[in-house]
Amino acid sequence: MKNRALFALALLLLGAGAASAQDVRYNFAQDSDFSKYKTYKWVNIKNADQVDDITVKQITSAVEAELAKKGLTKTDAEDAQLYLAYQTATGPEKELNTYNTGWGYGPGWGGGWYGGMGLTSSTVSTSTIYTGQLDLDMYDSIRRELVWRGVAAKTLDPKAKPDKRQKNIEKSVAKLLKNYPPPMKKK
Repeated sequence: MKNRALFALALLLLGAGAASAQDVRYNFAQDSDFSKYKTYKWVNIKNADQVDDITVKQITSAVEAELAKKGLTKTDAEDAQLYLAYQTATGPEKELNTYNTGWGYGPGWGGGWYGGMGLTSSTVSTSTIYTGQLDLDMYDSIRRELVWRGVAAKTLDPKAKPDKRQKNIEKSVAKLLKNYPPPMKKK
């Protein structure tokens, strides 16, 4: 009985950790030589929803810091090798939580199988969670083609303090750009 309770607690903690984890993915044009990209310039995506100025500054400074670590330099010149643009989205989602007592009669562990009717109770509750997504696009400025796209999504805490929000953005961007530049294909 004690083992079942510990197992249930472990599953609950693992589930809670998974709910707040970041989902990060990326894709890239495999015919692009990413070693030639040394400079970038920010551009806007037409008709894209914009976030507030504070969040814009937090996102761009986090991206700029990560790209500087990778040897890229920001410029305002038209001859930048990469054009960078991003989009954000936030929205509410419903989360279903089901709890089952697991107590009752019926087939089970132990000295054998015991027949009978199972008497368990389940409770279902719903809650609203907020998720945010950051899409970062990189375009080859000469070919005017998308060469890299990364997406980071995470459950948001609307009550988070400003320093916590900043840290979450920095962590998301670091994780998003972890695999940039993509590994070169061996010939």
